Amino acid sequence: MFDSIAPEYDAFNHTTSLGIDKSWRRKALKYIQGPSVLDIACGTGDFSIQIALSDKKVTGVDISEGMLKVMREKVAKAGLEDKISCQIGDCAALPFAEGSFDSVTVAFGVRNFEDREACLKEIRRVLKPGGKFVMLELGVPSWQPARWIYNIYFTKIMPHIGGKMSGNKAAYNYLPASVLNFPKPKAWLETLRSIGFTDLYHRPLTFGICRLYVAVK
Repeated sequence: MFDSIAPEYDAFNHTTSLGIDKSWRRKALKYIQGPSVLDIACGTGDFSIQIALSDKKVTGVDISEGMLKVMREKVAKAGLEDKISCQIGDCAALPFAEGSFDSVTVAFGVRNFEDREACLKEIRRVLKPGGKFVMLELGVPSWQPARWIYNIYFTKIMPHIGGKMSGNKAAYNYLPASVLNFPKPKAWLETLRSIGFTDLYHRPLTFGICRLYVAVK
């Protein structure tokens, strides 16, 4: 599915979010620590590039070769080949030694993990002691008026725009379903705690349309 929408993925994200997705990533940047960062579900590389521009070495991992192809082109255009590498990989079986990274990031990808607990265990494994897991994920606004407008836009308008742009309407019908089915913040924080993460932090962004989570190994 992600290979098929890769060419239009950036344009869709920036168009339908009105560019706010860029500000969400900027807010997450200040929680990323250390020189070595693993960016899981890196997609077309937007977050990896932002991280690298803050003077860090980034390793990107994604299951979609189509997404990584776009990412490599963007990295080359930005002149960041010395700071960013990327490869095919599954979060449930990361090809890295224990304690390899100072920070691990996932921007808008956790809801797509088939076995979330297995992935969280792998994320914690490859973090150095005291390392940070920084996560952005789409959510549902808690304020009722915002939630009403959001539901119409997210379940009706966005899939139509995505289908027109990519020719794959099914992929963009999946998007709202995956967000609506993701655990609520309290439940997700409890899941992180059960895996062994500590110093848990949660912050809603833009009325809760996006949610920032930070956890420490």
